[in-house]
Amino acid sequence: MKEDFLYYLWKFQKIDVSQLYTTQGEQVEIISLGTHNTQSPGPDFFNAQLIIGGQKWAGNIEMHVKSSDWFVHKHQHDTNYNTVILHIVWEHDIDVFRSNNTAIPTLQLKDYVSEVALNSYQKLYENASEKWINCEKQIARIPLFTMNNWLERVYFERLEAKSLPILQLLKAQRNDWEAACFAMLAKAYGGNTNGAVFFKIAQSIPFTIIQKTNTIFQLEALLFGQANLLQEHLEDPYYQSLQKEYNYLKHKYKLGELIGLQVQFFKLRPSNFPSLRLSQLAAFYVSNKNVFTLLMSLNKLHDIEKILQVKSSEYWETHYTFGKTSKKSIKKVSKAFVELLLINAILPLRFVYENSRQKFDSENLLNLLKLLKFEKNTISNRYRDLGVPMENALHSQASLTLKKEYCDQHKCLDCAVGYQLLTQVMQ
Repeated sequence: MKEDFLYYLWKFQKIDVSQLYTTQGEQVEIISLGTHNTQSPGPDFFNAQLIIGGQKWAGNIEMHVKSSDWFVHKHQHDTNYNTVILHIVWEHDIDVFRSNNTAIPTLQLKDYVSEVALNSYQKLYENASEKWINCEKQIARIPLFTMNNWLERVYFERLEAKSLPILQLLKAQRNDWEAACFAMLAKAYGGNTNGAVFFKIAQSIPFTIIQKTNTIFQLEALLFGQANLLQEHLEDPYYQSLQKEYNYLKHKYKLGELIGLQVQFFKLRPSNFPSLRLSQLAAFYVSNKNVFTLLMSLNKLHDIEKILQVKSSEYWETHYTFGKTSKKSIKKVSKAFVELLLINAILPLRFVYENSRQKFDSENLLNLLKLLKFEKNTISNRYRDLGVPMENALHSQASLTLKKEYCDQHKCLDCAVGYQLLTQVMQ
């Protein structure tokens, strides 16, 4: 038994509220259930209004699995709990008192829950350590409408979480959206393997320098140099030219070295090598000015793809790494990679930007996201196999947060799926 179940029963009135009695036999009538406290320390429900034994009370409600948990948590010594007007427990095993020794009325919920509902709740959590998610055998029963609405809500929770580092970045960049956009795009270009390194590289170059740079050659020199990729002695004319240009620019702009920073090539496909991605990032920023403003103005996927599908510089048509020639091919950003840039940088930036202006258009953002293919990974594939819709990037992105923040935390009663499954039983 968990306290979450008690919150659920009380909050959604999944008990017969017309016939409630305290352990002392006094009838409890509900005027207001109170507001569930999910953030601050203190009682579980604030500002409840009840009639207990004919006496009207206004105050807070505390819940425990057993009455004795009151003393385990040392509430008798905490004045925050002097305002508790009702102690709701699953099992009453001892009377409890406030710090001034006045008794607190207790409501024992197990007297009001049906055996069917209790069995359903226990079944949801049984053998949790042996299951991928608690509801894996029941989740396919959830109506499609309910599942889609829940995934949409979870995706926005994911966006809220992603907005925090963007807001911190903006603060560090003195609210320069263009500079923040460059850092976020650089991180996205680096992907899972090199994202953090690319982010550091972007932050190591003042954005005013990026804005002044008009050729791919110069911007490549800056990016490759700050990535510590120009420190060898290679018999490669282009490499040597970049090396010379970087040393000049480094001295001119007094750039600091990123000592110990190292990009990774290991286990990456050649098309994802950091050398190509840095060149493509350079090409994109040389081809477009006021990138952030431009990206925020585009609402059609085709238009976004058109400006993002740049190709690397000519040198990389015959190379994947410095000094080693390869068969000639155009190294152009793919549509699949554009979708990753949208998911990981552009749409989170848009969410923060439009919210800052109080002009957030959720429908437009969702429409863009729903045009993107769902990301195939261990989590999204497993949900799909269990019967959860995985039709687009909204679903796959939401599935990552659903698994981490709800399923892995066993927050079944905070999830629309768990709520629906228990509600079906209790109706």
